[in-house]
Amino acid sequence: MESVYVGNAGRDGADNGGWLLGHFMPTGVDPRHSADVEVKWGVHPRGDRRARWVTGEVRTALLVLVSGRFHVQLRDRTVLLVEPGDYVVWGPGVDHSWWAPEDSVVLTVRWPSVPGYAAPPGQPPVELSENMA
Repeated sequence: MESVYVGNAGRDGADNGGWLLGHFMPTGVDPRHSADVEVKWGVHPRGDRRARWVTGEVRTALLVLVSGRFHVQLRDRTVLLVEPGDYVVWGPGVDHSWWAPEDSVVLTVRWPSVPGYAAPPGQPPVELSENMA
């Protein structure tokens, strides 16, 4: 029998920190379980920011703006996502953080899905000036 899952990203992600697909989903016949890729529906209220820099990243990531405005902070610049569909991709070893200057929704895809991996504690992100908001 074919394995199919139908859901809603907002509701399903609410119980998993926004994550919809990856190694951390139920094993067996659940098609959301994957060792290859992780998918997140990120809902961020205005002012939400990552508490620390992600350092030592071992995955590649794609982050796509669905709505709002979103800032992805990299060590050498800040990428501003302002129109739905704007996106940024970064590879392993790229330190990053993020900030939502207004209510925002972003879709994140990371690969591979690494069991047991957690971003190591890093430094607090650089504060963004109001003129970057």
